[in-house]
Amino acid sequence: MISSVHYDTAPVPPPLSFNMAAHVLARADAQPDKTALAIVSPARASRWRYGALAQAVEGIAAGLLATGLSPGDRLLMRLGNEVEFPLTFLGAIWAGIVPIPAAAALTETEISRIAAETQPAAIVAAPDISLPSGCEARILPALALREMEATPPVPPTMGDPNRPAYIVYTSGSSGRPRGVVHAHRAIWARQMMWTDWYGLQETDRLLHAGAFNWTYTLGTGLLDPWAVGATALIPSAGVASDQVPLLLRRHDATIFAAAPGVYRQMLRAAPRMDVPKLRHGLSAGEKLPERTRAAWEAATGTLVHEALGMSECSTYLSGSPARPAPPGSSGYPQRGRHLAVLDAGGRAVPRGEAGTMAIHRGDPGLMLGYLDAPKETADRYAGDWFLTGDTVSMADDGAVTYLGRSDDMMNAGGYRVSPLEVESVLAAHPGIVEVACAEVAVKADTTVIGAFYTGPELLAPEALLAFVSDRLARYKCPRVFTHVERLPRSGNGKIDRKRLRQPI
Repeated sequence: MISSVHYDTAPVPPPLSFNMAAHVLARADAQPDKTALAIVSPARASRWRYGALAQAVEGIAAGLLATGLSPGDRLLMRLGNEVEFPLTFLGAIWAGIVPIPAAAALTETEISRIAAETQPAAIVAAPDISLPSGCEARILPALALREMEATPPVPPTMGDPNRPAYIVYTSGSSGRPRGVVHAHRAIWARQMMWTDWYGLQETDRLLHAGAFNWTYTLGTGLLDPWAVGATALIPSAGVASDQVPLLLRRHDATIFAAAPGVYRQMLRAAPRMDVPKLRHGLSAGEKLPERTRAAWEAATGTLVHEALGMSECSTYLSGSPARPAPPGSSGYPQRGRHLAVLDAGGRAVPRGEAGTMAIHRGDPGLMLGYLDAPKETADRYAGDWFLTGDTVSMADDGAVTYLGRSDDMMNAGGYRVSPLEVESVLAAHPGIVEVACAEVAVKADTTVIGAFYTGPELLAPEALLAFVSDRLARYKCPRVFTHVERLPRSGNGKIDRKRLRQPI
């Protein structure tokens, strides 16, 4: 019996003296006139060349240091969907300052808690975005960044690749948002995605349909294309999903990246797309429904390659142009990763059995730890394995099938049932647009599988039960069907199953 452990030779470690931002912009000097970034809309496009991009980042780094900030200080970012977001992120890291990117939509209460936990030395703030109360950090107006961009540059602050580079906050799916401290080496580890997820090349033009201030856009849409010397395309603020196919065609995009929800919205408006230069799509953030995948392939003639990851390690397994994921799976461990599927005792399960996905502590992309929470960090490990909280199974060939978050798994008569398996069946119903399943309480001591769906009209529960009964074992079938106007989602767009689990 083969155990569910995947071991691959670790990648070459980064240099002993390293700076994440310098690594991202290493190609700029060799191609100063090449377009690094185009901010696009149906009406216009504004472009940043590599030379100007590097100058702006280096100037912001110098400007931040000139305000009195020092390497190691923390900078809370309160910026909107604007190019200053990635410029400030990289400028801070270039100077050795630790940026804390935070979603613009956070309320005063939410950002106040983050500020209290992180104790930033300064806050860079755009107008009309919430600021923390009770925080003594000095405020740097976003307009000052424009002046900094022309400041004479400073060399990057080099140092140990294992030192802190930036802090991001989780979505809070496991309780409440937690600060995750990443090292400079995190960007080095992303090279494993270039081949084993993106198929990324210097000649590519990657369009990411996300906002500048979203970490998925920041990594996949900007930092990785720049690190390889490609061109990043980002829709300007206000561009609707149904306008993205036009932008893909007009700007000769070769790779498209988005969350599953964006794919659904695009396909609803454009069941056929004329995108002759597009090679493939990328999806992450939540499980891509097979119905959406099939519709995209029919609309564009290209595949979508999915990746599984998390704030603590970015992505670590995926399908790719060179090795597409088998139907129903999320793909294969990226080369250089050391992964395992473990049981509750921390032992590898046989291949084909469900368990918890785990990442070896030696993975260069793994976080340094949760902010000021050594016990909480230690609790996520079983020996040398970091427990992701995702329930998966690994096939004999190494392909991994995602079954859901461990705390999202449903119990039906003693059997563990993945909500994704039930959702994939219901998603094929012609009257359902979106669907999510969760274990819900119908009495004080009784829970059942519940299905929540959106669609043009209420559907008869008997008809839905008959539909799933033909396709699923009886114990997997929902007992409650609820029509809702929209599915509850967290701040980053993932389905919020905790709200679904409220008693009926």
